[in-house]
Amino acid sequence: MSKVAIPFSEPPWLMGMPSAYYGESHRKWQKTCRALVDELMADAGEWEKAGDVPEDLYGKFAAANLLVPNLSAPLPVKWLQKAGITELPGGLKVEEFDYLHTLIYADEMARSGSMGPGGAITTGVAFGLPPILKFGSQELQERFVPDILTGKKRICIAITEPEAGSDVSNIVTTAAKSKDGKYFVVNGAKKWITNGLWSDYASMAVRTGGPGPSGLSMLVVPLLNMPGVTMRRIKVGGQTAAGTTFIELDDVMVPVSNLIGQEGRGMIYVMQNFNHERLTISIGVNRLSRVALGSAFEYVMKREAFGKTLMEQPVVRHRLAKCGAELEAHWAWVEQFVYCMTKFTEEEANRELGGLTALAKAQAGKVLEVCASNAILLFGGNGYTKSGQGEIAERIYREVPGARIPGGSEDVMLDLAIRQLVKNYQRKTKELETAMERPKGSSKL
Repeated sequence: MSKVAIPFSEPPWLMGMPSAYYGESHRKWQKTCRALVDELMADAGEWEKAGDVPEDLYGKFAAANLLVPNLSAPLPVKWLQKAGITELPGGLKVEEFDYLHTLIYADEMARSGSMGPGGAITTGVAFGLPPILKFGSQELQERFVPDILTGKKRICIAITEPEAGSDVSNIVTTAAKSKDGKYFVVNGAKKWITNGLWSDYASMAVRTGGPGPSGLSMLVVPLLNMPGVTMRRIKVGGQTAAGTTFIELDDVMVPVSNLIGQEGRGMIYVMQNFNHERLTISIGVNRLSRVALGSAFEYVMKREAFGKTLMEQPVVRHRLAKCGAELEAHWAWVEQFVYCMTKFTEEEANRELGGLTALAKAQAGKVLEVCASNAILLFGGNGYTKSGQGEIAERIYREVPGARIPGGSEDVMLDLAIRQLVKNYQRKTKELETAMERPKGSSKL
């Protein structure tokens, strides 16, 4: 039997509010995703406690064609059809998939309130495969794309290093060509790499040239059972089941044919890849905030203190109202960006939304901090306990740093957003001035 949703526990369009964004295929897709994710991730909370996911979980997602929606729209239809994937669950044609379908999938995957199990499934395909699809040669795609799309092989994205996080241009992992010119010899280390433990390959940022951004390239680097590669798990405060990994690379021989795109253009590829990452992070973190706030809202309606329910206390209602306003404002902003993604070309989206997406990602972390910390306070002692009624709030609160740092740390995102907005303003001003200077009228005598 269905029940009335707790306020703030669902986005407005799922609370019965009219929306201009979503059509019938989106509504059908949402129901399909929710049913499948609820089934496949039913024990996500227990997996997060244990710090790992079942070995067969990735295969189950692959069998259900639920790895594909991690990619940005439009999907790589040609490759999907070659792999025998013409439809996603619920009968959604791969060529009809748009970025609103991506939003719905990312939102549903975060609904369990545990980021680790979802991260163990989504991160590699979502961020490791796109550089190959967008910038790789036909031959490179032939070798790697089919097996990754079907889940036969796994991939991760490996950018961050012990000394280079948000400052990508400071990467020091080197890839020098062998004397015979057939290999890149890779040396260095990558840190905080989600899914690394289980990945056959990494789309890796390496230094093939001199200092600075122009010296960076991207390679597909084999990981599992590869001579010279050592991987170990890193224990982190949140996303404990996502397989966060430290990767050491000691004279790893990578064929030169594994170069993604052109040598020296790695910084460009990394930056463009970040836009999809930051937008999907914003979506998932917003849902995590909903789970925290919704669970606290439900709790205070039944918990009694001083002879009345907590909801009857004005200070409690005040906390809920402030959190709800932050949450819904952020969601409306993200929805607008996603809608733009369905209308823009990729070039337009990168140019117009890059800085704004960074800002939305930064704001997502702030919203989560507000919602999670207030949920803890509203649950009281139960919110400080790793079991029982408030365990969901306690678990989500540990995810706040993971929302504010990975994918571009908060202060870097804030600065990036303004710099890109200024750049766009100056470009448009120059274009307008140039247009006004053009001669008008007929050239006829």
